Amino acid sequence: MKFGPNNNHEERCPQGHSSAATIATIEAALSAEPDIDSSAIEVRMLGPVVLLEGYITKPADRERAISLAAMIVGWDNVQDRMLSRFPTQ
Repeated sequence: MKFGPNNNHEERCPQGHSSAATIATIEAALSAEPDIDSSAIEVRMLGPVVLLEGYITKPADRERAISLAAMIVGWDNVQDRMLSRFPTQ
């Protein structure tokens, strides 16, 4: 399986990997990223679409989380439902 911006997730799904495997891969990628607090981000799937839900604490976390998921399933298959919970100044 190749990761990259030109992935077509619909083509790979019939090849035998499950939604659970896709979720686990994205969660592992988020956990491995040192600059993201992924503890409040939940990864779910709705058909071929990955839903990123939960909370982010920095604006950059949103873009990085979406980018990591898109490297795995493709840009068209990532839906951002994360809410901002920025610390008050």
